[in-house]
Amino acid sequence: MEEQAAAHPIPSPEKRAPPESRTPPRIFWVILSVILMCVIICIIVAGVLSFTQHSSKPLFQVVRLNFQNHPGSQMNQSAFVDKSRNTVTYYVTSSSNRTTAVLFDGKNGYVCYKPAEQKNCYLRMMDSQDRETVRESFDLSQHRVDQLPLPNDRTRYYREFLGIVPGRPVWPEEAGEAVRSLCEEVPIYWVKKKDGPAKQRLIYLCIDICFPSNICVSICFYYLPE
Repeated sequence: MEEQAAAHPIPSPEKRAPPESRTPPRIFWVILSVILMCVIICIIVAGVLSFTQHSSKPLFQVVRLNFQNHPGSQMNQSAFVDKSRNTVTYYVTSSSNRTTAVLFDGKNGYVCYKPAEQKNCYLRMMDSQDRETVRESFDLSQHRVDQLPLPNDRTRYYREFLGIVPGRPVWPEEAGEAVRSLCEEVPIYWVKKKDGPAKQRLIYLCIDICFPSNICVSICFYYLPE
């Protein structure tokens, strides 16, 4: 019995070789997780930046609308539609090559007049008819309608009176960016729609302008009493 035990010795547990581990060490998984997290963050940031740059681009470039006048007409009119700024600017050029600008600022809710050969601008609040004019101009620019036969046989004509409010000019900060760009370094005064001046009040100036709604308006200014 002793000889058989000597022939087959039992190995000691301390001398037994540890089995090789087939699973990667824990630090490998930590590094892999960090790399994957960085990749995901980079993808998200790139997507957000791409969306921001795309959304910051204007929906339209500035579109010009031309009004096709009858032969012999003394009025030359065009309009510039800028939907990114929510503005429509009408330019009316007389036979003497003097240009008057009328700005519809839908963002700030103003209508601004800059008459030719005047060192002033005139500002009033928009009404529902003005907003409809802006909407129609946007629609025409979207469909690229760049020749408007105005006036025509079905055009309606109106006269509108605006009273110039005496007192201090409008602060440029109140007027908004579009009005400031049109009237830079020029005083801006408030005007109000009125039924017409009293007999002792003289008409200061008039602007003739046509709109896509097939309406032409003669806008006349006069000074209100202090």
